[in-house]
Amino acid sequence: MTKFNPKLSFFLLLLSACLILLSGCNTVKEVADLDEHSPPVTEQDPTTPDEPEAPTVPLYTAPLTGMPMDEPVTRRPLAIMVNNAPAARPQSGLLGADIVYEVLAEGGVTRLVSIFQSHADGAKIGPIRSIRPYMIDLGESYHGVLVHAGASNDAYAILQRQHKEDLDEITNAGSFFWRDKSRKAPHNLYSNVETLLEGANKRGYALEDADVPSYTFRSADEVVEGEIAQKLEIKFQLENYKVQYQYNASSGLYERFINGSPHVDLESEETLTAANVVVMGANHKVLDDIGRLSIELDLGGEAVLFQQGKMIRGNWIRRADDVIRFVKDNVEVPFIPGTTYFNIVPNSPDFDSHLKVNEEITSP
Repeated sequence: MTKFNPKLSFFLLLLSACLILLSGCNTVKEVADLDEHSPPVTEQDPTTPDEPEAPTVPLYTAPLTGMPMDEPVTRRPLAIMVNNAPAARPQSGLLGADIVYEVLAEGGVTRLVSIFQSHADGAKIGPIRSIRPYMIDLGESYHGVLVHAGASNDAYAILQRQHKEDLDEITNAGSFFWRDKSRKAPHNLYSNVETLLEGANKRGYALEDADVPSYTFRSADEVVEGEIAQKLEIKFQLENYKVQYQYNASSGLYERFINGSPHVDLESEETLTAANVVVMGANHKVLDDIGRLSIELDLGGEAVLFQQGKMIRGNWIRRADDVIRFVKDNVEVPFIPGTTYFNIVPNSPDFDSHLKVNEEITSP
């Protein structure tokens, strides 16, 4: 029978413990080596599709055009009487107008009451001609400083008795206009916005007006409902003042023609365009043998609006101390952002006799 040896048992127990420790250290080292040389494991975020960018909303828009601006437009407008006689064409600077009214003067000629507000640069504007009482009314409806060269007797009486704020090349502001020697008088008088604002400031007129009337405008994705109207022709009175507009689908604008030829800017040779064209009927009355007119601009009446190649029939209205507005079913119709041309024709023999739609544009 073998005797129990305590020393031998203790030695075997110690040897087993050492073997276990060595095995454990190797395991830890292998794990450490594995951690040291293995690439880090990163958690993957679930992929989300890119959201479409929202359209940029301009901080400011021009009150008369709805076009985006870098800063608020609070400058008081200029209402400039632009000559439209054949000898005055092509004119200069109309591309910078916010609003243009084409209206009859005596003898069947038309004049362009051009409202400048959102552009203030040195672009040449003209030729500039005389003013009539209803042109004073149109210009002042936009709180405009009236810019002209002469006036009818009735218009001068209004300007002087009512102390209107105007710049007249003949009576009070000649140094703020100039003559272009390449053209014959009286179709050669010009100025620009910067010079006219200087003249208005010198005469003590306010140049800021935060209360200038504004229009409502359609959003970029809004679809216009109406009859297709790619072309229109307006006859005021005389054949050589016949105006046409043709829609350009690429630009979204109506291009303006006179007697079948593009109506262009003298300097840039660009064709004049409009985002909105309004044709409106008003009562005209001949006052004297010269053919001077009275035009009623308060009563409202028939009107047609052309925008985005569509025609909308409605009415024009004019509230006290406001501009002319186009309405359908007594609700104002928003304009497309851009320049608007108002064409004021007589109600006689009837409104529709002055307008043709979708007929070919031809030269006389």
